[in-house]
Amino acid sequence: MPPVAPADFELNANTDEFVDLLLAQQRQLNLQATTCPDTGARLIDLGNQCAGGLEAGRCLAEICLATLGDVRIVPARAELSSGPAVQVQTDWPLVACLASQYAGWKLAQDKYFAMGSGPFRLAAIKEPLFAKFGWEREQATSVVGILEARGFPPPELIAKIAEDCQVTTPGVTLLAAPTASLAGGVQIVARSVETALHKLLELGFDVSKVISGYGVSPLPPPGKDDLAAIGRTNDAILYGGEVTLYVRCEDDLLAEYGPQTPSQASDDYGQPFQAIFERYQGDFYQIDPHLFSPAVVTFHNLATGRTFQYGKLNPAVLQESFFGGPL
Repeated sequence: MPPVAPADFELNANTDEFVDLLLAQQRQLNLQATTCPDTGARLIDLGNQCAGGLEAGRCLAEICLATLGDVRIVPARAELSSGPAVQVQTDWPLVACLASQYAGWKLAQDKYFAMGSGPFRLAAIKEPLFAKFGWEREQATSVVGILEARGFPPPELIAKIAEDCQVTTPGVTLLAAPTASLAGGVQIVARSVETALHKLLELGFDVSKVISGYGVSPLPPPGKDDLAAIGRTNDAILYGGEVTLYVRCEDDLLAEYGPQTPSQASDDYGQPFQAIFERYQGDFYQIDPHLFSPAVVTFHNLATGRTFQYGKLNPAVLQESFFGGPL
């Protein structure tokens, strides 16, 4: 049976329908939807000029996954945090996590910058990742994108997004939430499975062998600003994220790639992310890219029935990151 291509899912059309349902509850979810007067694009704020919240973040995370994943707020492990955790599962990990959820589209104009995630990436295919898999552009009449940002792009950039996605500007829907907001925090911490897949991809593992994915990471307290929030949300996955991948491959491959997958395999492992960031004088690109992966990764091999587990949780770093030291 040939593999299903992301374009076969009509990710943007299905996600657009989900957004319509979301907007029917915008008051309950503390959302604010407006129309850009210059372009007609639909702009949905989940934490800039409105409160947003946990449920808004949960819905935003499912939109990032193009509705091919289930996201829930669950209790965190007591040794990691006394608060909630974000749980995610998907039976279409490559499509949901890499073709949609991964924040791989750089959107910049003048002083505006944001990384775009969501199904509109598949309508634009601007990133090398799509060519790597031989994925074709999704032909869409409307597109949905998610921005981890304070505010929306200027009209000229919205027009460029529409052009790249081959839709009219009124066919563009953009949802935005800053990292330091509740909704923004939830959607970032829901990236545990995606970070594991992306790490495996960078290592050279054939991620098409991953059948299903499950992950859970503690939800940190919101940071006082976006920089602090970026540190805490990264730490939630690096030191508290647990991912289970169901794969079908040779055991030798898991024995080879498994030990390299968790965050502890990186030389930069062991400090809160903000301290690592400051050590490199705020140059994000100096940080070892192999740091960005869950604390623990478990592989269940459907072909052999064997289980492989690598990594460890690090409550001490989480306590320092979330609460400034032991409770």
